[in-house]
Amino acid sequence: MTVELHDVVIRYGSFVAVHGVTVTMPTGAVGLLGRNGAGKSSILKSLLGLVRPTSGRMRILDLPEDASPAEIRSRVGYMPERDCHLPGMSGFEMVSVLGRLSGLPERDAYRRAHEALYLVGLEEQRYRPVSSYSAGMRQKAKLASALVHDPQVVFLDEPTNGLDPDGRSEMLRLVHRLAHKLGKSVVLSTHILQDVEAVCDAAVVLEKGRVVAQGRIEDLCRASERRFHLQVEPATLELPSQPMPGMRIESQGAGSFEALVEGGAEPQALFALVRERNGVVRELVPHRRSLEEVFLGAVRGEEAKS
Repeated sequence: MTVELHDVVIRYGSFVAVHGVTVTMPTGAVGLLGRNGAGKSSILKSLLGLVRPTSGRMRILDLPEDASPAEIRSRVGYMPERDCHLPGMSGFEMVSVLGRLSGLPERDAYRRAHEALYLVGLEEQRYRPVSSYSAGMRQKAKLASALVHDPQVVFLDEPTNGLDPDGRSEMLRLVHRLAHKLGKSVVLSTHILQDVEAVCDAAVVLEKGRVVAQGRIEDLCRASERRFHLQVEPATLELPSQPMPGMRIESQGAGSFEALVEGGAEPQALFALVRERNGVVRELVPHRRSLEEVFLGAVRGEEAKS
C-alpha cells in the first residue's frame, strides 16, 4: 500500500471539492485521473498536509495517521502543477536548496542535487539560471527537486503540462523509469488518459470529487461483455442477430460482423454457427476496451446519477 484514504471529505468554505473518497493505491505507478476540477490536486495537497480534510482518514506508507506534515514530506516527493522556480538561482542551486529544506546536510544536498539533475537529463544545464530554461527543462528541474531527498513516493501533478510531443514523451519515459526501474511509487495526477496508459499499472478515476472507478488498468479495461470482430467467407453469408442467449451479432457488410458475447456464452460457438451455414471464419479478433472508454463510461454513469 502506498496511499490509503477512507471517507475523506475536503471543503473550501461551502464548496465541497472531495466527497467521501475511499481509495487504496498500491505500490508502483498509479494514475489519479479526472477532468480539471475533479479533486485531484486537493487530494494530493491534503496528503502532503497542505490542506486539512474536513473529515475522514488517510495514510501514506507505514506512517501513522497523525504524522506531521514534515514527517510526510520527508518520505514523499512533490512536483506541483504550476510552473515555479526560485528567482535568480541556477538549476543546481535551486535543487540543492530544496534538498536542504527537506532535511539533508549541505554536503549530501549538493551530492544529491547533482545526481537528481543527471537523472532527469539536466547535467549540462545545471549551472544555467532556471529562468532561462525552456518549458521542458523547467519541468525536469521540478522533477529533480521532487527527487533530491530520495523519497519513497513521488506525487506528480500534471507533469506533462505545457510540453510539446517530444518533451511529453521524454517526461513519460522518466516517470516510467522511476516506477519500474528505480523502485519508486508514483502517483500521477493528470487529465490526459494516454499518459496514464503509458506509465501506470492502476488508476483511480475521479469525477466531481467522487471516485467513479478504481483498480488495475488491466481489470478496468476488461469488459463484462466481450466484443469480437468476425470476418467470414463467403461475403454474402448471413448470421442471425441473436443466435443464442448471451450473444448478439451485428452485420457490418461484406462478410464482416461485430459479435458481443456475455455471461456464459463462449466465442468458440461462433465457429460452429458459421460452419452450420456452410461458411468459413477467416478472422476472429477480440476488442479490448481502452482506458478512454472506461473513463467516459464512468463519467457518464456519474452524470446520470446527478
